[in-house]
Amino acid sequence: MRILVLFGLVAVASADVTRFDGEQVLRLKPVYDEHVTLIKDLAQSIEMDFWSPESAELVTVDMDVDIRVPALYQDMVHTMLLRSNIKHEVLIDDLQAAVEEQADNEASPRTHSYTKYNNWDKVHSWIASISSSNPSLISRQVIGRTYEGRPMTLLKLGKKSGSAKPAIFMDCGIHAREWISPAFCQWFVKEALSTYGKDSQMTSLLDQMDVYVLPVFNIDGYDYTHKSNRMWRKTRSRRSGSSCVGADPNRNWNAGWCTIGASSNPCSDTFCGYKPESEIEVKNVADFIRRNKSAIKAYITIHSYSQLLLFPYSYTYDLAAHHSELLKIAQGASAALRRLYGTRYTSGPGAATIYPAAGGSDDWAYDLGVKYSFTFELRDTGRYGFLLPESQIKPTCEETMLAVKYIAAYVQKNLY
Repeated sequence: MRILVLFGLVAVASADVTRFDGEQVLRLKPVYDEHVTLIKDLAQSIEMDFWSPESAELVTVDMDVDIRVPALYQDMVHTMLLRSNIKHEVLIDDLQAAVEEQADNEASPRTHSYTKYNNWDKVHSWIASISSSNPSLISRQVIGRTYEGRPMTLLKLGKKSGSAKPAIFMDCGIHAREWISPAFCQWFVKEALSTYGKDSQMTSLLDQMDVYVLPVFNIDGYDYTHKSNRMWRKTRSRRSGSSCVGADPNRNWNAGWCTIGASSNPCSDTFCGYKPESEIEVKNVADFIRRNKSAIKAYITIHSYSQLLLFPYSYTYDLAAHHSELLKIAQGASAALRRLYGTRYTSGPGAATIYPAAGGSDDWAYDLGVKYSFTFELRDTGRYGFLLPESQIKPTCEETMLAVKYIAAYVQKNLY
């Protein structure tokens, strides 16, 4: 089944802002190998946006497959699904309406808010103000610039000390459209500063350790999702001779690079880049972690969606050397998270728990020697997907805080 498509993903662009009128997000449930083949054939025929898993190549039997379907092809796709007896449901009936409703129909405040999805300009201003708010507990440094020249400012939380302290590194917003992720990094910084001296665990953590927080990793992409295309995922790098923009910054690390679950096609959403660390943002972070390898004891990266707490490996089905310990920590952190609102997380190694994917930051950090390396996939499980309403920012951040604090407390007690 092959259909010639001249338009690519048909989202109507007007005034440089991509609209998604009439587009739907469907959940497909393939139960036979033939279903998997049909989905992969369909992806070859029309350009669909895979929300979960992240590309057609990763589709297997008995997994939920969430795809964004252009309005132009909806009738054809629905007909094919019915003829093939592939079970499916509509998760989002009108994507444009969902994009507009994500802000909960309230006017966005002019200033930064912890319960809103702040654009990059607001986050940038917030970084400057928060880092000067309490010099004894927080400082900032620029670890490099993005492809488009924006400063990548890293926040360092921790009581000032005359000697080097062990540290945790946490980043948010590797994938541009996962807006709940940067919202959590901002929330974490607020909570750390406001509860220091009151919450015994946070006080102990910041007295004895430093926590590095990169509020937005993929700044260029994040800015682009606010100004031009809400569904953009990759970086915004360009290469002469190619019309394709960007690479997947979580397939660009030197960890089984581009061997599985990643694409060598520059137009793909899971493009691994032209070489490991080809994306300057990845190189900047990798360089910083390498320079501070002796101090960094844990690496935490925040993504969405699916409600998962993953650890290495994703580029191989082999178990990590510290598998049992990492599983115990992930299960404990998931239990801590669940106690607040009953939100259920699944934990395990990436490849076996969801699907194999090479070139990820958590695998890279672990192979570098950062033993406690974890990836969070925050709310939800697909009802809203990347368009989690702002009304869920607070509960999502509150519960995730409990899991991150659980991991941090464990690391603090088990330094190596």
